Amino acid sequence: MGKQIVIDPVTRIEGHSKITIFLDDKGEVQDAQFHVTQFRGFEKFAEGRPFTEMPALTARTCGICPVSHLMAAAKACDALMAVQIPRTAENLRRIMNLAQIVQSHALSFFHLSSPDLLLGMDSDPAKRNIFGVLAQQPQMARDGVALRKFGQQIIEMLGGKRIHPAWVVAGGVAEPLSAEKRDKIIAMIPDAMAIIQRTLDWYKTAFEQFRTEIRTFGNFPSMFMGLVTPHEEDEHNALLEHYDGVLRFIDASGNVVLDNVDPARYLDHIAEAVEPFSYLKSPYFKSLGYPNGIYRVGPLARLNIIDRPGTPKADQEWTEFRALRRGVILSSFHQHYARLVEILYGIEKIEQLLNEPNILSKHVRAFARPNKHEGVGVSEAPRGTLMHHYKIDENGLITWVNMIIATGHNNLAMNRGVAQVAKHYVKGSKLKEGALNRVEAVIRCFDPCLSCSTHALGQMPLRIELLGPGNELLDQVQRG
Repeated sequence: MGKQIVIDPVTRIEGHSKITIFLDDKGEVQDAQFHVTQFRGFEKFAEGRPFTEMPALTARTCGICPVSHLMAAAKACDALMAVQIPRTAENLRRIMNLAQIVQSHALSFFHLSSPDLLLGMDSDPAKRNIFGVLAQQPQMARDGVALRKFGQQIIEMLGGKRIHPAWVVAGGVAEPLSAEKRDKIIAMIPDAMAIIQRTLDWYKTAFEQFRTEIRTFGNFPSMFMGLVTPHEEDEHNALLEHYDGVLRFIDASGNVVLDNVDPARYLDHIAEAVEPFSYLKSPYFKSLGYPNGIYRVGPLARLNIIDRPGTPKADQEWTEFRALRRGVILSSFHQHYARLVEILYGIEKIEQLLNEPNILSKHVRAFARPNKHEGVGVSEAPRGTLMHHYKIDENGLITWVNMIIATGHNNLAMNRGVAQVAKHYVKGSKLKEGALNRVEAVIRCFDPCLSCSTHALGQMPLRIELLGPGNELLDQVQRG
C-alpha cells in the first residue's frame, strides 16, 4: 500500500483547504488532489429572496472580493429588468470593479506571494511571511500596503465603505460621483502609478531565478477563457475587459476556439462536474468532455486571449509579457507577472474613466419592474470570470441560482498543477519543507477564493474525525 502526505491547511490563501499527495510503495508521487473543505451554499440561501436584494446578499459571499459579486449580481438584475443602465452608472461600476482588482491583486502579490518571491521558496518558514518581507525589503512591504489602500479607498469613496458597499444596485448605482471625490481619486493616481512601475521593474529582474518553478508550476497545455471587448468588425481588436463584453475561448496554441460568445449563453459551452473529494465544483468545456475540457481563467488567461490591453503603458508592458514565450504563456507561475500588468492597466483605466465628460452626471440609475424571468450577469473578478445566473417567479422572488466562481473555473487546472509540482519536487524518502511549500505555492499562483466558490451541496462525502491530545485518531464518522 502506498502512503499519503497531507498538507493541511494550505497557507497564505483565502479560505480553507488541504492537499493530499499520493505515493506508491517506492515513495514516488502518483497523484495529488486539492481539497476545498469548507461549504457556503449561497445558491440555496438566496432562494425566496427578492431579486433586488441579490447584489447586497451575494456580496456577503466573500469579504475579499465583495465588489466582484456586486457587479455580476447587479448585471443579472439589470437583465431581469431588461434595462440599459445609464452610461455614467456603467463607468462608475467599472471604476469600482477596477479598484477591486487593483487592491485584490496587491493583496495576492505583496502579502501572499512576495514572501516566496523575495525570501525564496526554501527560506525559513517562520520568516516567510509579510513580516519577513518588511524586515528585508521594507519599501516593498509599504508599497503593498499603499497599493491595496489605493483600491480600497476608491471603493470606500464610491460606495460608502470598503467591504460590502451597497452602492451598486439593480439598474445602476445608488448615487452619483461628486467632483470632490473625483478630484481626490485623481490626486492619488501618481503615487499608485509610481508603486506599480517600480514593482514591475523589480519583478522583471527577479523572476528569472525561478526557472524551475516556471517550468513546473501549472505549466501544461489547456484552453483559456475570459471576457474581451466586442470586436465583430475586427477580429484582431479584442481588448482587455473586466466589466462587460463577450466571451472568448482559445486553445493552448493561441487559436481562437469560440469568439464573440454572448455571456448569457455560457451553458451552451460550459458544464460542471462534482468530485467526491471537494466542495468545489469542476467546470469544463462541454465539447471536450470531462475532464479533458480543462480551461483556465484569471489574469494569465485574460492577457493570453486579448489582442492588447488598450491603455498606453499597459500595452507596452503586455508586449514585454507576451515576449516571454512564442504564442500562449502556459506557466501558471506567470500569474504573478500578469497581476502586475493588470494593476497598471487598472490605474490607467480608472484615470481615463474619471476624465470622461459625463462622469459627474446625476443620471445613474434606471428603474423598472422585472420584465424577464431569467437573467445572467458575467464580469471579471480578480481571479477570473464570474457568472451569476438567476431565475425569478412572477413576484420577483428568486427561485433558482447558479454561480460559477473564478476559482471553480480553475479547479481542474489547480488539481493538475499540484500533481505536476508534487511529482517534480516531492520525494517520499527525503521529504523537504521547501518542496511542500512549492506544492502550496502553485495554488497561490491561482490566488483561489474558496469562500466564494464552494457550492456542491449534498454531493461531497462528509467525514468527522475525533482526535486525541497527541493528534491520534480516536474515532471517525463518515457519510457517503
